[in-house]
Amino acid sequence: EEEEDEEAHQELQPRKDAWVDEDDELEEEEEQSVAKHKEPRKRANQSIQQLSSTVKQRNAADDNDYDDDDAAADDDDDEDEDEDDLLRRTGNFVASSESLPGGILRVKKCLPANSARPSEDRLTTVQFHSSAQVILTAGLDQSLSLFQVDGKTNPKIQSIHLERFPIHKAQFSLDGETVIATSLKNKMFYLYDMMDGRVVPVHSIRGLNEARVKEFCVCPDGGELLLTGTNGYLHLLTLKTNEVIRSLKINGDVSGVAFSHDGRKLFVNSEEGEVCVWDLRNSRCINRFSDDGCVRGTSIATSRNGRYLACGSQSGVVNIYSQEACLNSANPKPLKAVMNLLTSATSLTFNPSSEILAIASRVEDEAVRLVHLSSLTVFSNFPVAKRKVIYRSSCLDFSPHSGFFSLANNKGHAPLFRLLHYKDF
Repeated sequence: EEEEDEEAHQELQPRKDAWVDEDDELEEEEEQSVAKHKEPRKRANQSIQQLSSTVKQRNAADDNDYDDDDAAADDDDDEDEDEDDLLRRTGNFVASSESLPGGILRVKKCLPANSARPSEDRLTTVQFHSSAQVILTAGLDQSLSLFQVDGKTNPKIQSIHLERFPIHKAQFSLDGETVIATSLKNKMFYLYDMMDGRVVPVHSIRGLNEARVKEFCVCPDGGELLLTGTNGYLHLLTLKTNEVIRSLKINGDVSGVAFSHDGRKLFVNSEEGEVCVWDLRNSRCINRFSDDGCVRGTSIATSRNGRYLACGSQSGVVNIYSQEACLNSANPKPLKAVMNLLTSATSLTFNPSSEILAIASRVEDEAVRLVHLSSLTVFSNFPVAKRKVIYRSSCLDFSPHSGFFSLANNKGHAPLFRLLHYKDF
């Protein structure tokens, strides 16, 4: 492990330029402290507002002007046009009515999403913005960064350094205007308001009796965070007043949580391999079942269309269930047990169209697979490379309309892939 970190550190040493711009050196010095970020924050604010404005304009234009008569072009031309079209459009329509075929995935490797500023330590987070063509990365080097995703140069928008705060997890708020960041051993967390360019530390949470705030997710209603505590506790925190409004408890320790598509139900996976389904409207556990064959649960995810629930285990097996069966049966059987991972299944993510399930293990290099859901088979050509590209992945994400797929790895990079079936970002 130490040798890998040493190797990653050596890889990330910048080359010395023959000519050094003093202004560049000053700008680098500014990035060393949160207190010195006024100008970069102003630029980030402008960049994100411009991107959001552009997205809205493009959406309106695309609804009127989109024409799909180009489908007759040959495959090579199609791929180039697909890529160019994607960079011009981030609309809400589905550009192709065709369902995703199984077997071989049409995919193109791009420059890493954070190539303009690789992390100096392990990346822990990668997340696409919901409405702007932007990606967030964060990691143990105490920084979070924003990049514009164009698939070619992916220019940096902003980088924020949080002193003595190795970032365990960072996420956009539901409205996309704030980044929430937690660390490994801190009870405090940070809110980065991108519109105002302010970094706000939250030092205490009223009603929270936990030694640290580490695991969390943004609730679908947008105004609350769900914090994972110890001894089976989950705490709902309102961001308006930074206080716990209610807590839930399961038997055993929590290994993962996932909301239903309507936000009314919560699926909680325990380390003991039991899944509890909560109705959040009345804080009741409405069903409980054992993940089939699981000795120790590690992860859980739900599909956006409400059809699937995936549970990962320490053995590497990922069970895919009918979500309806998990709501109504005390002993649901998996639709498929995916056995392509040989080490602990630590990350699970469905793509927005609910056609792909991405699974990964952070314990082994290149241990990422993409599952085609309608056939319940694994794409045979991903990952495929003569040399290592992915390394060890700790976080996975798809862009809002599945045009891109990225992940956070232990080398400080966010490998980026263009999924050519999808015409939209």
